Amino acid sequence: MMAIKTVNALSHYTDWTVGHVHSGALGWVAMVSIGSLYHLVPVLFGHGRMYSTSLVNVHFWLATIGTVLYIVSMWISGVMQGLMWRAVNSDGTLTYSFVESLEASYPFYFVRFLGGCFFLTGMLIMAYNVLRTVKAPKESLPALAEA
Repeated sequence: MMAIKTVNALSHYTDWTVGHVHSGALGWVAMVSIGSLYHLVPVLFGHGRMYSTSLVNVHFWLATIGTVLYIVSMWISGVMQGLMWRAVNSDGTLTYSFVESLEASYPFYFVRFLGGCFFLTGMLIMAYNVLRTVKAPKESLPALAEA
């Protein structure tokens, strides 16, 4: 999307770019890394599975919701900023100041904060689940039944 000239002109230097980068960082890199850890930890420590698969599911949904809140709020904020920065009066002066565009972004920054809190809560749940898996006696976590 950002390779399209008109999109790039609108989104350059706005929160759209922040949302775009975080969609890749949180939605792809972090989720793939987390999934890898959920597979590797039981294998490395000789367990058949994680301490709690329910906590894995909770973590997945917290991370997914957090990522969506984070990136969508930044995409909307970025489009709004780009449009505000382009708006001109009939005499050619800017309609909005930079501070006005920043003030208009505050609600989106709050949603971004909530998304980050969701994602962080999921990571804390993962840390607890990994710690319990590592410390569990090998007999207490049987392997999942083969399908």
